[in-house]
Amino acid sequence: MDGRAREQAVRRVAELAGRGDDLVTFWQGCTEVLARVVPHYLGPCWYTLDPASLLVTSHHQDGLPEIPREWLAQEYYADDVNKLADVASSTRGVATLHEATDGDPTSSARWHQNMAYGGDQELIAGLRTSSGEVWGALGLYREPGQPVFDDEDLELVRAVAPSLAEGARRGLLIGEATEPEGPDAPGLVVLGADWELESMTPGVERWLAELPDGDVDRGLLPSAVYSVAGRAMRSDGDGPREVAVARVRSRAGRWVVLHGAALVGEGARRAAVIVEPAHPARISPLLMAAYRLTERERDVTRLVLQGRATAEIATELFISPHTVQEHLKHIFEKTGVHTRRDLVGTVFFAHYEPRVRDNEARAVREAPLRGGPFPPA
Repeated sequence: MDGRAREQAVRRVAELAGRGDDLVTFWQGCTEVLARVVPHYLGPCWYTLDPASLLVTSHHQDGLPEIPREWLAQEYYADDVNKLADVASSTRGVATLHEATDGDPTSSARWHQNMAYGGDQELIAGLRTSSGEVWGALGLYREPGQPVFDDEDLELVRAVAPSLAEGARRGLLIGEATEPEGPDAPGLVVLGADWELESMTPGVERWLAELPDGDVDRGLLPSAVYSVAGRAMRSDGDGPREVAVARVRSRAGRWVVLHGAALVGEGARRAAVIVEPAHPARISPLLMAAYRLTERERDVTRLVLQGRATAEIATELFISPHTVQEHLKHIFEKTGVHTRRDLVGTVFFAHYEPRVRDNEARAVREAPLRGGPFPPA
């Protein structure tokens, strides 16, 4: 692959990420780009991950409308390498199964499962934004007899990963804003090319009223909305539009995040601005409601779900490894499990697999996809 083709692919994915498409449309557009620069078998496996837990919330692959349950069981219960959360949280952010097994993938149950579907080589990449949040993962495969994924392939995927993460984040945000699922759902404001307000989703007034300037009742939007919209619609010729994000402290003292996306369609250009509270961390109330975990037990559980070791958890929470183990003992008692792996599997299949299945049904009927765990009954 020559340098020009690589550069064009990186720019094209960045452009797609800034368009404000729904998630499935975004994945389909990126599939076409990757097919030209990283040869692979069948189509890419696209995943969204919950940044709070790094657990899967959706899966999309052309020709596979439902992800097999045995694959999910392998991912969350088996002791293996090259798992999504492990790769996504690693410093490099991308890995191959051949690397992870020192060139002997036959030692991995994951490889045997891939072979059953015709795949031999496996490349996994975490989709992490420039701010460090993981919003998804990508799986690419090659059939037996094909060359292994090389450093050039891995570097290309690493180069597009931040834009893939931004596009996934925006797709989920727009979906949640247009069909709110709870009181802390984000809101959506659409501005025309003349900066006039075209539409707002129900409930967005709440977030706009918290911003330090503007008066929605008089038709005056906060200045941060116009700033983000302007950056989203700014472009240099046919190049990618700027990724527009702003973090603003509200009148009440909490942080509100604004994301801008240029909407593509016929006629004049428009901008969508998504407004949401910073770090809603939806997993915390879920764990409290389902298992009555204390605040510290929720913190430990969240890090266990992300695959953190005892020493890492102790360092992040400023507690001793012994205290971590004591918390784990109480967590196991409350959740009815005996190991960390069982804890991850229990949380996933009780609260995240329902989200995956709901998103699969949503994709079929072209409804917006959701992020985060499935809301408790």
